[in-house]
Amino acid sequence: MAPKRVMLAVFFVIYSLMFFSAKSETWVKGGYWYSRSKLPSSGINSALYTHLHCAFADVNSTSYELSLSEPDEKKFSNFTDTVKQKNPSVLTLLSIGGGDASYSTFSSMVSNSSFRKSFIDSSIRAARLYGFQGLELGWASANSSSDMYNMGVLFEEWRAAMKLETGNSSHAQLILTAAVRFQPGLDSRSFPVEAMERYLDWVTVQAYDYYTPQRYNFTSAHAALYDPTSNVSTDYGISAWISRGLSANKMVLGLPFYGYAWTLANPVENGIGAPATGAAIRRGGAINYKDIRDYVLRYGANVMFNATYVVNYCTVGSTWISFDDVEVVRIKVAYAKDKKLRGYIAWETPYDDNWMLSQAAAQEGNNDGRNKRRLLAILLSTSAAAILLLGCFLIYHFRIKKLKSKGNLSNYNENKPQLLAIVLSTAATAILLPGCFLICYFWLRELKSKGNVQR
Repeated sequence: MAPKRVMLAVFFVIYSLMFFSAKSETWVKGGYWYSRSKLPSSGINSALYTHLHCAFADVNSTSYELSLSEPDEKKFSNFTDTVKQKNPSVLTLLSIGGGDASYSTFSSMVSNSSFRKSFIDSSIRAARLYGFQGLELGWASANSSSDMYNMGVLFEEWRAAMKLETGNSSHAQLILTAAVRFQPGLDSRSFPVEAMERYLDWVTVQAYDYYTPQRYNFTSAHAALYDPTSNVSTDYGISAWISRGLSANKMVLGLPFYGYAWTLANPVENGIGAPATGAAIRRGGAINYKDIRDYVLRYGANVMFNATYVVNYCTVGSTWISFDDVEVVRIKVAYAKDKKLRGYIAWETPYDDNWMLSQAAAQEGNNDGRNKRRLLAILLSTSAAAILLLGCFLIYHFRIKKLKSKGNLSNYNENKPQLLAIVLSTAATAILLPGCFLICYFWLRELKSKGNVQR
């Protein structure tokens, strides 16, 4: 009876481990692709991502149904199939709205139940038609208490419609997310946190554009992780969301794959907070990471790192550029893991230079994942060894019982050391072989992830 109980206990441990592994949440390694990007969707290195957002669908101002321009419809219709060619497991989401979305159209849509239904039903149809696994609302211009309340109602009805649609079909339920500002707000115009917590899978915290050359006459870190002089920082925003009731694992941290260029008032004063006269290099000052890298190489600029704000910057004459380089991206992803956030998402993937930032983020994000896989491997191999060891002792037990039942005690006494040796050697093999195999397996995987194994 005792061996049976032991075996049942071992199987229970293994089942629990497998169940825990299956239910654990996916670490989001996300990225946006904008339809107006110069890089076609076929050029995305989707192997570096778990989730890719296709941006942006719009809302018709009359019917309040989802709408796509003819060029976008062609691009969006094959987006999922295209990015899955390099990574079949990548999940795709259709982002709706964005910075150019009409405030009046979205505000009217969320304020009326029939308008909301038209929007919701059409969005689900579009997701299924084009093969997306999720939908995201990007309504950054919401600015009134009624907008925020109605947005919460929209999330509730949207989730209910998704559940109903899944129940009436063989499809997996769609992912539902929203892109939000870096902090929830402090007055009646705050985001509907309770509804977001209950009905959304996660939210994208747009942790950038805190300062731009068009709005401020001094240089700054537009995506500062910390700021000892103000409440305008990523860390402050994340803490504010959590204090308002949004779980950390409901947040995905936005990473900007771009920076801003300022024109210095005096090239001698070139630190963070230096006086500036406006944008540099191009209108608005926004410049993607690839172009920043080209600029740095062309002029031999010395890239500085500021640990107080966690930002890189460089100066060429009167031009001052702040941005996130590889080092900063790694720090921010490590921050997201330390704060137990759901993951990160980059705006936007085509801005990267030879996928340097994407690789840095993915590698930093995988560090904890490798440790968890090793731990799980150790637990599973130990459980497997326990089963094999139990089996060996059962064989030994029944062999002795058989010899005793036949009265072959002399044979039993003679064979006892040999049987014990067989059992112990088999048990040792059962423990060592799975362990060695799993150690080699994860070692090779880690080498491959770092590019140290030639194919």
